[in-house]
Amino acid sequence: YVLIVISSLQQVVCLAPSLPLQEDFVYHWKAITHYYIETSDDKAPVTDTNIPSHLEQMLDILTQEEGERESGETGPCMEYLLHHKILETLYTLGKADCPPGMKQQVLTFYTKLLAHIRQPLLPHINVHRPVQKLIRLCGEVLAAPTENEEIQFLCIVCSKLKQDPYLVDFFLENKSKRPDTKTPGGTEVVKENVLAPDTGQSRAEEQAERPEEPQAAAAASTSSPSSNHNNGNNYNLVTSLLNLTKSPDGRIVVKACEGLMLLVSLPEPAAAKCLTENTELCELLTDRLVSFYKALPQSMDPLDIETVESVNWGLDVYNLKEDAAVFTGKRALISFLSWLDYCDQLIKEAQKSAAAVMAKAVREKFFVSVMEPQLMQTSEVGILTSTALLNRIIRQVTSDALLQEMIYFLLGEEREPETQATMAQNPLRHRLIEHCDHLSDEISIMTLRLFEHLIQKPSQHILHSLLLRSLEERNYLENKPQEEREPLENGQPHDAVDLEEDPLFGDDLSPDSRLSGSDWLSSSPPQSPDHSKCDGKTEVHKIVNSFLCLVPDEAKSSYHVEGTGYDTYLRDAHRQFRDYCGVCQRWDWRGNPKPLEKCNLDSPFFEGHFLKVLFDRMGRILDQPYDVNLQVTAVLSKLSMFPHPHLHEYLLDPYINLAPGCRSLFSVIVRVVGDLMLRIQRIPDFTPKLLLVRKRLLGLEPEGINIDHMTLLEGVIVLEEFCKELAAIAFVKYHAAAAASP
Repeated sequence: YVLIVISSLQQVVCLAPSLPLQEDFVYHWKAITHYYIETSDDKAPVTDTNIPSHLEQMLDILTQEEGERESGETGPCMEYLLHHKILETLYTLGKADCPPGMKQQVLTFYTKLLAHIRQPLLPHINVHRPVQKLIRLCGEVLAAPTENEEIQFLCIVCSKLKQDPYLVDFFLENKSKRPDTKTPGGTEVVKENVLAPDTGQSRAEEQAERPEEPQAAAAASTSSPSSNHNNGNNYNLVTSLLNLTKSPDGRIVVKACEGLMLLVSLPEPAAAKCLTENTELCELLTDRLVSFYKALPQSMDPLDIETVESVNWGLDVYNLKEDAAVFTGKRALISFLSWLDYCDQLIKEAQKSAAAVMAKAVREKFFVSVMEPQLMQTSEVGILTSTALLNRIIRQVTSDALLQEMIYFLLGEEREPETQATMAQNPLRHRLIEHCDHLSDEISIMTLRLFEHLIQKPSQHILHSLLLRSLEERNYLENKPQEEREPLENGQPHDAVDLEEDPLFGDDLSPDSRLSGSDWLSSSPPQSPDHSKCDGKTEVHKIVNSFLCLVPDEAKSSYHVEGTGYDTYLRDAHRQFRDYCGVCQRWDWRGNPKPLEKCNLDSPFFEGHFLKVLFDRMGRILDQPYDVNLQVTAVLSKLSMFPHPHLHEYLLDPYINLAPGCRSLFSVIVRVVGDLMLRIQRIPDFTPKLLLVRKRLLGLEPEGINIDHMTLLEGVIVLEEFCKELAAIAFVKYHAAAAASP
């Protein structure tokens, strides 16, 4: 008889294997509800009850049930949880925090349920509706004892939305919806709710909350949410995360920032619009950026700003004593740069339309309102500090949208050719370029360094604004036949350079054998069919030699010192040109060079404000400090590196016929060399002094007695090195173009 009973029980288990699990699940849930019926002491903490244990058992049963069933199949325990609106009841208990600590237990239950159950739960109305309501409870009180559980819960919701972005529409709630029904009495209401067998709520509360249901979800619990939202939506998930970014606990702040990072990346347009229009996200980003910036000292050493370690917003570990010992303001600087990094990364990850809105907010509220007055001030100390900070910001920004807004802030959005009359129409751009030739050498160097970093950013507008819009008509070229050109003065038509008449060059550099700039070097984009390519080997050799021979032998000193030869520049130029081609690969430079017959050569040429200042400084290379000269030539060499044919022609072709009154980089250097040759005659022992200065600069000779004409001698050394660098760039670019041609 016993065997027959055992056999019958085994058959029952085989027929309904999930029944014991369901009974167990119901048992634990009823144990929780019975607590509220039977207890008279609702002041005892929840940890003194069996509620945490019962909730943990319920989670284990749900996890076990899912593991025993086929993927996606809902078991009877999960059906019971959904049908009896257990999550709704738990939300009500958590909101009332009855018994004390219950909110923490509910948050943990929700978090583990969403994290451990693989099947999609959020599409169910009896899941996403209580989840919505629990979200609204998070971040209400700063430094609350449940902050850790709140952020864990919010982040698991964010990760679920990242997996299924369309679900985000469930969390865009209409502002006209009625708020939760208040529970003034507390315990009695809770008891009444938990005794309701199916819903866990009073009928009145159900009626009050029914309008909160998305229409599509009301029709079917697993249907996709409606995307028809108006601008009056609440995005409570974002609001709660924003509140938690104000927590005094740094770990909570980082987790809240991570949650926001997930939400901004969701591709749903309605969510992106709600994020930027109906939440305070933009205000948080800009207000905090402004407050961190204003906390910086008014005066800081530019070297400290430039060399402070790279900053990652999520790894801001610091020691106040150590930071203060390094330099004053280091902690404030790291805090500012960390938040800037977060803004940049957030915008980089954001949906495109949201990224554009956030970047514009940073431009208006931070760059225009705060940084521009700092850059436009007259205090030299203030200018130097703000320029160094701007330089660091430029180096750090990598997101396309923020980079674009920053560039428009610095350079303006104008596209038409620059003229003398219009170069001051953008006051900030004009002031920054003027600062490249400031009375303070420190300000000049820092501003030149700023532009050096700016032109290396992956934005076509930078190069167009500073250079190409002035060169696109090629009206720096002589447009008249040879017989109509102005008579020569000392072998040169006014400011233009005619190399075959220049005593520095031999007869082999005649105009008949030269190859025009647009032919000897093509850009990395395909050449225009109007410009056929010829062999050019001899011509590029002449072009390289024209740069190498610019400085007279008596003014050269590099061949006396090892490791300072032309070949070093060749290796560097090859690597850098490859990098620059990578940056320019996506830029639309098709149709260049512009054929001469389509250019307006009769229009007056203006080299542009930026090149004007650079050429003016280059023309004074023999009379400027060594560090200034290094920075001027560094910017010019980088501009020469770009694979645009008009830049090749204007900066690297010694043989172009310049229009009267025009100058090129080569013509500026020729005039400097002419001045140098006159000065050399007046300096005794010029070459030995020059060699001694070079060795001192290289650290091969100790500092000794002062040498006369030190500025001039250092300028000559920079000039020689710069000419070798330009020769190497011309050579590398020509051969790269030759290798790329069919």
